[in-house]
Parts: sequence; structure tokens; C-alpha cells
Amino acid sequence: MERSGAAILGLGTAVPAYRMDQEDTSRRLTEALSSAGHSDSSRWAKRIFRQCGVESRYTCEPNLLESAASCRYFPSADSEAAVPSTSGRMALYKRASVPLAAEAAEKALADSGIHPEDITHLITVSCTGQFLPGLDAALIGELGLRPTVARVPLTFLGCAAGLKAVCLSKGLVAGQQNARALVVCVELCTLHIQPSSDREALYGASFFGDGASACVIGRPDERHRGVFLLGEERSALLPDSAGEMIWEVGNHGFDLYLSPSIPRLIGEHVPAEINRLLEGGPEPELWAIHPGGRGIVDIMQETFALSDGQTSASRSILRNYGNMSSATILFVLSEMKRMLGEEKAGYKEGIALAFGPGVTAEMIRIAYSPYPQLCQAGGSTAGAEEADAYA
Repeated sequence: MERSGAAILGLGTAVPAYRMDQEDTSRRLTEALSSAGHSDSSRWAKRIFRQCGVESRYTCEPNLLESAASCRYFPSADSEAAVPSTSGRMALYKRASVPLAAEAAEKALADSGIHPEDITHLITVSCTGQFLPGLDAALIGELGLRPTVARVPLTFLGCAAGLKAVCLSKGLVAGQQNARALVVCVELCTLHIQPSSDREALYGASFFGDGASACVIGRPDERHRGVFLLGEERSALLPDSAGEMIWEVGNHGFDLYLSPSIPRLIGEHVPAEINRLLEGGPEPELWAIHPGGRGIVDIMQETFALSDGQTSASRSILRNYGNMSSATILFVLSEMKRMLGEEKAGYKEGIALAFGPGVTAEMIRIAYSPYPQLCQAGGSTAGAEEADAYA
């Protein structure tokens, strides 16, 4: 792997206080559907909730934990007057997103050992809400960043945006010796659960959750242990896929459509893009796959004959947190880092992948290094054996 000199020096994650148990949420939603006269949808929802690979999620909206009759986000036989409006959902997004994002960012800064005033670039990522002055401006005061920090907000890019932000940060750090970038993703997906019996709405309601994640990207030094070195990247727009993943603003939040064909499209087109990224070289050992749904992880595991261990980080995040859109890939990398640290792993090469509207595939080559200062930038194996010896 050709290295850029940049690495993920620290990671941090955060979730809201309210935990949604999948079994309980399914029971209350199917009760609401049945009460509203949608028995067929009730049976379908029960099945998809059971099969989507999620056991728990988190939400910033306590009303989503209330009874079927009291939850304003569930279908009802009554008027739509009580259904939260888009403006109401955005007000809650504004209140909840900043402290959650700040919590994840503070953890990433602490993990990296980098002081807030030493951050040169701030990249904020979200597609589940907007306000101005935005998240980027709010975080400067919350975190104690310099007011002159370069700010780059990435909005409405979907699940692939977190990895896109990592790739952008890598380029900034590779081109500027003293650059240190802070990436902060926050997504409050559950704010957009719709009180609908449509299968598309119920499918989205079955596995999306809320969360924030952050990472610090810079050049590693003797302080750093267990970092992800960053290598070549690739971005591809899959053919004939523009209508497969749609996210539009409606009167009652954002309306999401996810085609059941997405895993098939990924299985058909992404392997060739990965092969181009690897330039015909061997497949890596580490696979940080964005768990946009169980079917996506399944098709990647099947296509590349991955072991259960190689997909365990992705499946663990999906099971315990659901799909948190752009924030999810950093949750996966954080879990992978924890697992590698526990097993006292040596140098291992890998790949991180995420998928978003377009359909877009974002990917970057990574390498876990317990002692990154021993792996000199610019070589494909420089320092690897020595790093293994120190592990």
C-alpha cells in the first residue's frame, strides 16, 4: 500500500440517551399499524424488523419510546395534525446535534493527543438536518478550536459522506506538513421516521439510528499507537443507479427510498472498483464495510469470501446501533481498532468502504499499525516487519 503520510490518529463516538430496543419498537409499531387498519403492513413490518440484523438503536427523540397510541411518528387512524412537521424536526435536530457531535469530537481529540487549538481543518458531515450558522461554527466554541480554522461542511451526501470526509482530510494532510484535520459526523436519522404504512417508509424505520462520530487525521509521531494509515482512495458512481437511493425533503421530515436492488448493484459493480483500487494486488485482511443494511454486508462477504471475523466489526455496529448514515463508518473503524488492540495485532492492511446516494461507492486503502512511526510514508511494506516485532 502506497501511503500518504496521513493517518487516523484518534477516533470518538457518541449516541443519544434514549435506546430503542428492536423487539419493543417492532411490537409498538405493528400495534399502531393494526389499530390504524393496516394489517398487511403490520405483518410485513414485523418480518422486516426481525430480519434486518438490528437488535438496538439510539434516538434523540423520547417520543419514539412511548406507547403506540402516543407516538407521533407511528401511523394513526386519527388526523395528521399531531405528526411532527419538518420545521419541528429541524428544531430538535438543532438542539440535539451540537452536544452529540461535540461529545464524539472531544473523545477523538483525547484519543489522538492533539490539542483543539492545533486543529487546522474542521470537516463537519450531516444529511439529516440543517441550520445556519451551522454545526461547523457551533463546534468552534464548543471544542475551543481556533476561530481561523478552515471549515468545510459536507451536507446531504448520505451514508458515504463520512468516508468522503476522511479522504478529503487525507489529501489536506498529505499536502501540508503541519495540517491536522478534525472530521465530525452527526446523524439523527430517527427524526425522519414517517407515520406511514408504505413498505418503503417501514423499511427505513426498521434499521436507522442516531449517532455521532469523529476522527483526527494528521501525521503520526512517537506519541501515537494503534492508528490507521491512509493510502490510495477511489470514488465511483455506479451505472444506472440514480433512482435506487432517494432522500428528499417533505412536509413531515425527509422522505427516504431505498431500493431492494442496492445489494445486488453493489455486488455487480463494486468488486471491479475494488480491484482497480488494489491494482491487481492481493485482497487485504481488514474490511471496514459500512453496514448500510444486512444485505450489503452479506453481499460483500459472499463476493470476497470473507470470514465472519472479517465482517464482525460491521455486523456488531449494525446489531447494536443500526445504520447511522455518515457516522457509521467511523463507528466500524473504532470497533475494529478496539478489537485489534485487544488481540495485540501487528501491522495489517485493509480497506474501508461506504455507499451513498448516486449510488456512490467510496473506498480507501488503510493499514492498522501499532507503531506507525516505524512505517515510513511512501513505501508499500516499509516498517511492517519491524512494527510486527514490536507488537
